[in-house]
Amino acid sequence: MRLLIVEDEPNLLSILRKGFAENNNEVSVALDGKTALEMIHNYNFDVVVLDVMLPDINGIEICRRLRASKNFVPILLLTALGTSENIVTGLNSGADDYLVKPFKFGELDARVNALHRRAHQETDKIDVITIGDLEINGRAKTVKRDGEPIILTAKEFKLLYYLGKNAGRIVSRDQILDNVWDINFDMNTNVVDVYITYLRKKIDKPFKTKLIHTMKGLGYVIKP
Repeated sequence: MRLLIVEDEPNLLSILRKGFAENNNEVSVALDGKTALEMIHNYNFDVVVLDVMLPDINGIEICRRLRASKNFVPILLLTALGTSENIVTGLNSGADDYLVKPFKFGELDARVNALHRRAHQETDKIDVITIGDLEINGRAKTVKRDGEPIILTAKEFKLLYYLGKNAGRIVSRDQILDNVWDINFDMNTNVVDVYITYLRKKIDKPFKTKLIHTMKGLGYVIKP
């Protein structure tokens, strides 16, 4: 696996570089945001381990720029900010996972491996899901409704795609957390509800027919 570690703290960088290299990974490093963006644009990495607090360009902004440029390399954020608000901000920027400092290297390694596995499973995605006038293209990661393109963040797309794969079936909040985030959220978090609200504003609000439905006490379902 080819990894990019973006970290400006020398001791932590040394630990991460040594640990990943000992597990037979090819490891590259960047000490600041500008260098990280240049390396990601010029080379193919399987996973990027990205600190939030960096000189010049922070990790959140790096995620946003990459997703805006249609670069969907898996990103794991390292952060000392572990509140729900900070986590939502990080994931909404396009990150695929997060880990709050301090952490054990074994957990980081397991999360990175999980991201790598999921990225390879992307090739098994259904090409196009159609629900009424909504079209979700799994490979191109594009969404249209009534023929009009709808721009989603990486996490919004992943949530919509999961709902679309289960069209007509109710999925619970816990199922969404397990399949869309794949991380150990506090099950009392409202992050699912927050993202459903984001999707409704883009997918449903501009149109007469609503597709995303809340099933009180059960979860959510998407259907015409």
